[in-house]
Amino acid sequence: MAAPRRDTQGIVDAAELFARVDFRRREPAEPLRPYLEHYWLIDWDLTQPYASHVVPHPSVNVVFQKYAGQEGFGEVAGIGLELFTQKLQGRGRVCGIKFRPGGFRPFAPDHAATEWTGRRVPLPEVSPGADLPAVLTPDDEDARVAALDAFLLSIGPRPDPQADLAMALVDRIRTDRTIRRVGDFARAEGVSVRVMQRLFAAYVGVGPKWIILRYRIHQALEHAENSREVDWAGLAADLGYADQAHLVRDFTATVGVPPTAYAAGPHTG
Repeated sequence: MAAPRRDTQGIVDAAELFARVDFRRREPAEPLRPYLEHYWLIDWDLTQPYASHVVPHPSVNVVFQKYAGQEGFGEVAGIGLELFTQKLQGRGRVCGIKFRPGGFRPFAPDHAATEWTGRRVPLPEVSPGADLPAVLTPDDEDARVAALDAFLLSIGPRPDPQADLAMALVDRIRTDRTIRRVGDFARAEGVSVRVMQRLFAAYVGVGPKWIILRYRIHQALEHAENSREVDWAGLAADLGYADQAHLVRDFTATVGVPPTAYAAGPHTG
């Protein structure tokens, strides 16, 4: 399996975020790689408050957080349906586990993925009796990664062919821009739309149509992040939109500003 991706898809104003915090991605232990995208580690020490913004991926995350003057805690962050904003100030540390879409269910097999969608749930409520890993204390990054590995291996995963299928289908949507309609995609996979929707609800947490649209916005955001000169009409067609207006509408509703205004911002070079 490939090393953690280095793209900035989903991060609003990635250059500003990376200038403010120390952000890294790390690879999990070999047995966990079929289920995880990567670990993500953030440390910060800010003199002024800063708000980060992310257009969430169709992934469940387990997040361990510690802020200055507070006790550390862990929670399961289900797929966010809206733009996620986190205010950072002072000193702090986050150690996150980003699961592949569909990859969290084998670690919580008694719960449908939709139970977490749009929610942030204290970790003990999801994995009762599991020992919370000491991931927030060590300054040594390798020690944090080892603690995350040990924690996940202690609670799972439980092999599940349906989870494998869901992960494969979502990955196909992410990498194949020709997939634009759920009906066509379901037929190509030899299943009904209803069967595919039930699979995604149980194992991913959102439907295939939502995922198709979300990955379009991620790709448009990354284009806007990296270039002031974007052929928006051409990009809209490439992403499967009927016209540029539909792309502008979805981008604006998700990110909060039109794509041309975002591309003209100070983050691009």
